[in-house]
Amino acid sequence: MPQTLIARSVETAESADRKTFEAALAADAATPRKKLLEGQVVNGIIAGITPDIVLVSIGGKSEALMDLKELEGEKVGDRIEAVVVKAGPDVRLSRKLAVGHRTKAELRAASEAKIPVAGKVMARNKGGFEVMIGGAHGLRAFCPVSQIDLGRHEEPALAAHVGQTYDFHVLEYSEDGRRVVVSRAALLRVEQDEKAAVTREKITVGAVLPGRVRSLTDFGAFVDLGGVDGLVHVTEISRRRIAHPKDFLTVGQEVTVKVTKLAGEGKRISLSMKELEADPWQTLPERFAPGASFTGTVARHADFGLFVEVEAGVDGLVHVSALPPGVTLKDPSVADGQTVQGWVKEVDPKQRRLSLSLREVATSNPWESVLERHPEGSVASGEVESVALFGVFVRLEPGLTGLIPNSESGVPPGTVNRHFAPGQKVEVKVIGVDTAKKRISLSASGAKAEADRGELKSYREETAKREKAAVPSVSVFGSSLLQALNNPKSKQKKG
Repeated sequence: MPQTLIARSVETAESADRKTFEAALAADAATPRKKLLEGQVVNGIIAGITPDIVLVSIGGKSEALMDLKELEGEKVGDRIEAVVVKAGPDVRLSRKLAVGHRTKAELRAASEAKIPVAGKVMARNKGGFEVMIGGAHGLRAFCPVSQIDLGRHEEPALAAHVGQTYDFHVLEYSEDGRRVVVSRAALLRVEQDEKAAVTREKITVGAVLPGRVRSLTDFGAFVDLGGVDGLVHVTEISRRRIAHPKDFLTVGQEVTVKVTKLAGEGKRISLSMKELEADPWQTLPERFAPGASFTGTVARHADFGLFVEVEAGVDGLVHVSALPPGVTLKDPSVADGQTVQGWVKEVDPKQRRLSLSLREVATSNPWESVLERHPEGSVASGEVESVALFGVFVRLEPGLTGLIPNSESGVPPGTVNRHFAPGQKVEVKVIGVDTAKKRISLSASGAKAEADRGELKSYREETAKREKAAVPSVSVFGSSLLQALNNPKSKQKKG
């Protein structure tokens, strides 16, 4: 566009603005001026701006003065609202008071009509918060701690409200505006009730819903489902063992829960996160077949044994009879938290039972062909399982245990417990096998006798070998010659 046309266009726009401004001033001047009173709210047009003062046309061909600092970016020609702070010959205005007067009117109306007002939390003070209503130059209000939010009120969560802008309900308002008490919780409660009405229609046993962790306690987590809270008990948070909800969840965390129970006319809602996890028991036999080895952590003790966590959500029982020989429930090696290794005895996913052993278990029926492996009269090595008043139980192999009666112990009566201890390796002789009753009779003295006979036999065989090696083998002629040479008479004749 030619420069001449641009200049004409700018000149035309400035001329239009000037004419609009002059018309506004003329209209303002034509307005009859009423007697001004201090505190009166007036409307005016900015007629001029100096380095210190703003000239405002307020009608009646007169201008008022206002501090330049009270401008918020306005320019000459803009209409503003202000309050008369001096009504003498030189009229003085203030916009801050205008904002204050407007806010008071709004607060009065909001208080009467019970409608919300916007406010910014400026600071934390004793017992509550300082809230600014109506912008930076508005009215200061007080919000008690209990009214800033719903639920529990604890630091540092309270400090996070400072600097935030919320809607508030006016609880208390004095005519002079010096005491204004507001509440955010009142509005949140109304909002919560509205949400709750919609949410309650969705809450049925079995329903899966999104939620947000609102608070944590020693016994569980309260989850906000949308204006309605439900409880996830600590045992329902996960299939894995959890000591405290805070070890698994945080306040504000988004979660998915399943409704498991409704009580108190639907006011008490029980929830579960665990039920939404895959059930490890369904596929447990694939991972823990009978006879397979395992490594787990001792979770807790009972009078009859101890429970071992083999994986998240799966505990197995080690009966006291399945502890290693010589180990009791009070042994440090099986204390809570200790890592143990053992073997799986039985798996029942329907009953959710897992039987474990810290002693090696048989993978097949040990009584099949037992007479072939341990015929009567044979000697075998074993391990002492326990000592009773009537004898000693010895494990020959996994699942196969025999008894040494006291009479076959080979030790003086009443001293069996001093000569045999759980875990001790022993040699025994099989003296009886009853496959029908699944009993094996053993003898420690018989094994010792067999060992002694074996040693004697070995000694005789070794002696015979040495003697045979000492006398060389000779013929009949050689033997006669040796005798002749050893005869004293034959030596004399030769001499």
